[in-house]
Amino acid sequence: MSLVRALARPMLASSFILSGLDKLRRSEETAQQLSPVLSRVSAALPVQASERTLARILAGAQVGAGVLVATGKFSRPAAVILALTAGLGTVVEYRSAATDTKEGKAHRRSQLAKNIGLLGGALLVSVDTAGRPGIAWRAERLLESGKKTATKKIQNADKSVRALAHDVTGQ
Repeated sequence: MSLVRALARPMLASSFILSGLDKLRRSEETAQQLSPVLSRVSAALPVQASERTLARILAGAQVGAGVLVATGKFSRPAAVILALTAGLGTVVEYRSAATDTKEGKAHRRSQLAKNIGLLGGALLVSVDTAGRPGIAWRAERLLESGKKTATKKIQNADKSVRALAHDVTGQ
């Protein structure tokens, strides 16, 4: 891992981890903020789950994914989880922010810009291969290798069949 990645990932993840811990501590308030979304999710689930439980799961996922990104373990899938939670949080915070004063509007705008920046950082981590080939590249190489192997096997089989036919016919 490069020095930049070793420093930047924990720095980015710290915001998500602290936010997730705060949401865990204040799960009742988090459930109220996320109520429009969580009520739909709760109704769609095959098991009974309260909005508070779903808020805790969401916050726990954010903390866990943040830790994974910070440590560089499973960072791409973890970053996708962070991007989803950041997107959800951004929408909810933007909709529920106070806009009745000039300061409230300015705070809402700065929070939106900060959240969009964090969302962008999480998206960058979700596509960062850390210098290693990505899954798409690996799959492409595997297919090419399979095609080459299959072509060689077919050519060898063709030579064997022709040799056998030559032996049988005696020519």
